[in-house]
Amino acid sequence: MKKLSFLLFLFTSVANAQELTTLSVQKIMRDPKWMGTSPDNYRWSADSKTIFFNWNPENKDKAQPYKVSVTGQKVEKALTDEAEKGTIINYVYNKDKSLGLLEKGGDIYLTNIKLKKETRLTNTLERESNARFLYNNDIIYQRADNVYQQNLITGELKQLTNFVKTKLLDAPVPAVRSNSRIPMGTSAQDLWLKNDQTALFDIIKKRNAEGGSRAMGRGREAANDIVKPRVIKPIHLDEDFMTGLVVSPDGKYISYRILKQAVGNKNTIVPNYVTASGYTEDINGRTKVGEALSTSITYIFNVEKDSVYALNVSQIPGIKDLPDYLKDYPKQLEERTKKNEDRKVNLNVVNWNENGSFAVITGRSQDNKDFWILKLDPSTGQLTLIDRQRDEAWIGGPGIARDVKWIDNQRLYFQSEATGYSHLYTYNLTTGEKRQLTAGKWETQQVQLSKDKSTFYISANKEHPGITHFYKLNANGGDLVQITSMKGGNEVTLSPDEKWLAINYSYMDKPWELYIQANKPGAKAVKITKSTSTEFDGYQWRQPDLVSFKNRHGDEVYARVYPAKNPHPNQPAVVFVHGAGYLQNVHYWWSQYFREYMFNNLLADNGYTVIDIDYTASSGYGRNHRTGIYRHMGGKDLTDQVDGVKMLVEKYGVNPKNVGLYGGSYGGFITLMGLFKEPNVFKSGAALRSVTDWAHYNQGYTSNILNDPINDPNAYKKSSPIYFADQLKGDLLMLHGMVDVNVHFQDIVRLTQRFIELGKDNWELAVYPVEDHAFIEPSSWTDEYKRIFKLFENTLKK
Repeated sequence: MKKLSFLLFLFTSVANAQELTTLSVQKIMRDPKWMGTSPDNYRWSADSKTIFFNWNPENKDKAQPYKVSVTGQKVEKALTDEAEKGTIINYVYNKDKSLGLLEKGGDIYLTNIKLKKETRLTNTLERESNARFLYNNDIIYQRADNVYQQNLITGELKQLTNFVKTKLLDAPVPAVRSNSRIPMGTSAQDLWLKNDQTALFDIIKKRNAEGGSRAMGRGREAANDIVKPRVIKPIHLDEDFMTGLVVSPDGKYISYRILKQAVGNKNTIVPNYVTASGYTEDINGRTKVGEALSTSITYIFNVEKDSVYALNVSQIPGIKDLPDYLKDYPKQLEERTKKNEDRKVNLNVVNWNENGSFAVITGRSQDNKDFWILKLDPSTGQLTLIDRQRDEAWIGGPGIARDVKWIDNQRLYFQSEATGYSHLYTYNLTTGEKRQLTAGKWETQQVQLSKDKSTFYISANKEHPGITHFYKLNANGGDLVQITSMKGGNEVTLSPDEKWLAINYSYMDKPWELYIQANKPGAKAVKITKSTSTEFDGYQWRQPDLVSFKNRHGDEVYARVYPAKNPHPNQPAVVFVHGAGYLQNVHYWWSQYFREYMFNNLLADNGYTVIDIDYTASSGYGRNHRTGIYRHMGGKDLTDQVDGVKMLVEKYGVNPKNVGLYGGSYGGFITLMGLFKEPNVFKSGAALRSVTDWAHYNQGYTSNILNDPINDPNAYKKSSPIYFADQLKGDLLMLHGMVDVNVHFQDIVRLTQRFIELGKDNWELAVYPVEDHAFIEPSSWTDEYKRIFKLFENTLKK
């Protein structure tokens, strides 16, 4: 090769001399600091005159504190504790903000803001926490499990609750139903997994027939003149865990949740082979999707009446509504319809307005289909619907299904995907009016209310899905006013006086830097830091073509294309598939996949055309794009890759016979599905830390998209690569960390066993004994990408 400048920065071709590979490792893969380290952790001084941040321009072992004034704009090193002393203190204020509360070292301190005088209120061995002001200026706080109220004028300290921890010594053992076919100690979900495992692997069938699974794993097996003491009825917590304790602003009501932990679940174990002890050590892991979930009950304690009641979720509108997917399982639908049970709901904490005249509570169904905002009457427990968000796929999107926030004593605000895109809404509890403040085919991604509560500050991708800007909007509605102007990514930290913006800005080929701008439309943003190294600046990094195409379903799909600098005669192409699924990588700012961005540059330098697609399921494009993989991962998300290749063939002259793909995590999963289900499109692929069977992944992520395996097995069979392993034709390279506590090494081991049983021989597995899901060691990164580059060189150019 004639031009090696870039290769000295990153990886080398197999055709190059070995010393260049070593040199590449020394210069690049030893530590990403060779590129320069961007600033981060921006925080403002209390007087809004200085920005503190962490930075490492001198390439030291770790970042150091720096500061810059908004007027002088000269960067200086800050003393180690200068930022902590100078930044704004997050007091909990009273209603006129003349007093502030702070917890330090487990004790409560009161500060007179004007006089800057601090008074220690508690000095105990027990921790006091959750301190706040009541509307009458009394203070309440939590000590252990109980709530105390202190009058600042008289000094009286009053205990409001009497929660008592007790232990049930003779708790009954749950009976097993006589008609149950599930062995004692085995859940229905475990039985499903066991049967599925047996159906998949010949070796397990064989050993079961021999009478045991051997090393495959064994089964789980006073006088009237004396003041009478005040009595508060005890509330016994037993062995349950109390959380979410909130006191109403008038001190009359105390709400709390009792969390009941799921029992009978089995946690996974991840063996760690390379240890200091020399012995294999087990890492305790997570549960798998479909295991039992913890439940909670919300209680309201009436302080004056010394009485408590549980909120009745049966009154929530739609609580018995069943999901549509059950229509595919008539027997299950019939059984659940006959039972007519309330769905399980997780309620959030009670949320009061400032003066205590209104309380709301939000809830999400455990089947992920509903999110409710409810008005609560604390005296009766009555719940009245404010807003219901129902999604037959799953509730999600930016700002969705989070607790509501108050504008004033009548109005609250929240986000909803009711129009298909996440937008901002307000609701007036006095009039019952709901208003939509933002609208359009774009997403409101972050919302912040100004201190005077007259203005919303909003981050959104209104201009383009791949550009974020900072806007302001009148709290009563009106026109959205754009404040930032730089094309790319604008992440804003607003100064306490709301006059200045600290902007973390980047572009496609330019990593993140700090800019300062006045909080005015059209104001100039001034660059403060310059972080990239001379070595990094020496290469002309590409600004990929940001394009869009129509997929086979007529949807607009966005992509980045890295055209080959000097196309190889074979006109090869590589598809990079980003991870996470719900993530955006086609945009005008610096990619979080910076290593892959550099590798894509290397590929383009070596004659490949590279495409990086925000496939169906990616973030930034609204509800339909987000949920397009519901019940079928490896469906639209995979065909989007195929349609992207078709676009490359038509517009970039790519040879359709020489296309490979690679990606990690979800990208690894798509790589597997691509080689298994589209063998005529993808000639080879590299799958990093891949999910091979979704029934073995976690609950929070997987159940949203595929429901639970025991309830929706069809979705798992359609979506898991392991069931399509017999269709492998092209060359497959698999790479996986052995101490991956996210996508377990077991995933790739199970797929490997399938290949062995199927007699496949066009695959390889590279293992990394010390790596978790996110690799750390430069040597591991280097080894991975040397192998990937070699795969493409050997399969797409020959």
